[in-house]
Amino acid sequence: MKKEIQIVVPKDWSAITLRQYIELQKDLKAYEGEGEALLAAMFYHLCGVTPDIMRKLDTETFLNIKAELEGFISQTDLPLVRSFDYDGIRYGIYPNLSKIEYGAYIDISKLVTKEMGEDWAKAMAILYRPITKQKGELYSVANYTGEEQWDWFLDLGMDIHWGAYYFFFYLSMELLSAIPNSMMKMVEETLPNIKSILAENGLTIPQS
Repeated sequence: MKKEIQIVVPKDWSAITLRQYIELQKDLKAYEGEGEALLAAMFYHLCGVTPDIMRKLDTETFLNIKAELEGFISQTDLPLVRSFDYDGIRYGIYPNLSKIEYGAYIDISKLVTKEMGEDWAKAMAILYRPITKQKGELYSVANYTGEEQWDWFLDLGMDIHWGAYYFFFYLSMELLSAIPNSMMKMVEETLPNIKSILAENGLTIPQS
């Protein structure tokens, strides 16, 4: 008798944690150019399907899951999640990032790279802080200390991570576009990752 296997294909990024995504990135990089290995990595990290089980799937099921995963993994430009609850605490993104503490912005910029990893989790701990006061949609967050706990961000859904990731870069593009040409060289030396990542994502910075 053939054993029935239940496979859950994620419908949105909230079902995938940053920890899972980091492991997926590692395998996608390690097996770059190897079609079957890349598919096996996606099946395993996103659906929990081992390579042995993947090879035993009937062709129709395999192709359907493959198509769903390829569509899913390409949908990363998600809206910003401004606040969320975690472990009984309400967290909110810094209310006005154009006015974030300079030290916090510099630290975030040094932590952010094209690949999301533990450094991105540390950046998220700077972006999102406990809400200390709230009235309607307006709120204040805790001050930046440089010692924020970040490891739990690894277990947060990727819907929140992707939203913050793109929001931060779009905002950075706007901020950098307002900087005079005479100051751009100094800014590029201070924030080495930001401009290069914007360029890699096809985002150009208008010069003032």
